[in-house]
Amino acid sequence: MYTALTAYMGAFSASNSFLFQLCHQALVLELRHRHRLRRKEIRKLADDLQSELGVQPFDENEAVDQGDTQRFQVVLFENEAVGIILEDRAFLTVRGLLKWRPQKRFVSIDEGAIRFICNGADVMGPGITDADRAIQVGEMVWVRDAKHEKPLAIGKALVTGEAMATRAPGKAVKNIHYVGDELWNLGVEG
Repeated sequence: MYTALTAYMGAFSASNSFLFQLCHQALVLELRHRHRLRRKEIRKLADDLQSELGVQPFDENEAVDQGDTQRFQVVLFENEAVGIILEDRAFLTVRGLLKWRPQKRFVSIDEGAIRFICNGADVMGPGITDADRAIQVGEMVWVRDAKHEKPLAIGKALVTGEAMATRAPGKAVKNIHYVGDELWNLGVEG
């Protein structure tokens, strides 16, 4: 989305650079109130991620920060946004999923759906090839491509994992964060 906007806005002359800057700011998350977490907070966060995804991303002796953005709280580890806290529940971002590779709460999609998901579309039932059968409605899930099993997005389940596996028509996952969005670009210098 950003590259398409950049190409589109590149067609404008230098006198319209204010418009470009205004559009660019809409795609950037502002990190506010960054602070280092205490050991007890890190332990709880790591335990929550362990129960949600089956991975232990960090331990209480490592430096983990938390900051606020316009949409949610972000967990930072080694200066990367590796997690979010949404509705008081912790979950890994796409960068965090790439780093730790969980095997729980996944939804696999076919190749035809990838470009739509990476542009922010919700996951539709017919595009799903497989899903963790333990997924319940309202839980956070991560979306991956079926061929390489690389994470593409995270979202909220609108149906159960069993229903996703049947490829029933309709929305199955509400897309919250995806590769190339403002959270993906958080901290990346353009």
